[in-house]
Amino acid sequence: MNKLSLFSLSMSFISLMIFWIVLSGFLDVIHISFGVISVASVMYVNYKLKTHRFFKDDMDDLSELRFGWAVYYFFWMAGQIILAGFHVLNIIIRVKMPIKTAIITFKADLPSAHAKMILGNSITLTPGTLTLDIQGDQFTVHALDEFSYKGIISDDMPKQVLRLFSSEDRQVVSDVKVTFKKSIV
Repeated sequence: MNKLSLFSLSMSFISLMIFWIVLSGFLDVIHISFGVISVASVMYVNYKLKTHRFFKDDMDDLSELRFGWAVYYFFWMAGQIILAGFHVLNIIIRVKMPIKTAIITFKADLPSAHAKMILGNSITLTPGTLTLDIQGDQFTVHALDEFSYKGIISDDMPKQVLRLFSSEDRQVVSDVKVTFKKSIV
């Protein structure tokens, strides 16, 4: 990570102190002292978080993020959430509709830990699916029914995540295993 400039540190400190003063509403010595201690603590923790390596393959891959695709992905994901929400609503309204839940495990060949995190969170944000575990490239997902997980195993959602970081057009998902649970009526 680049060294923080004195200007950047000063602006952060001043901004946080103004925020502290607005929230506390007091300008006496004790409140300003607590504010200085709090702001310094927040800036220290923030610096440590920014410079810590959470994964062994950790790199600044957000610099590789394709921002045009990120805007597209935001709207595409919003559409997927709405479609899946209507599907789950249909399941709820139709009392007699059988629900055949499944646990899906698959490998996703994505370029970074950030890409895997985005895929896992996108799966969880989509109604009817929940990311249970991510170990390396191996994902474990719970799905309400076949409609809920078909976008994952058909490589639709994982390819959208890949496009956020790369212009490659290749298969992302492999080694898919679906385990069905008892049908609920």
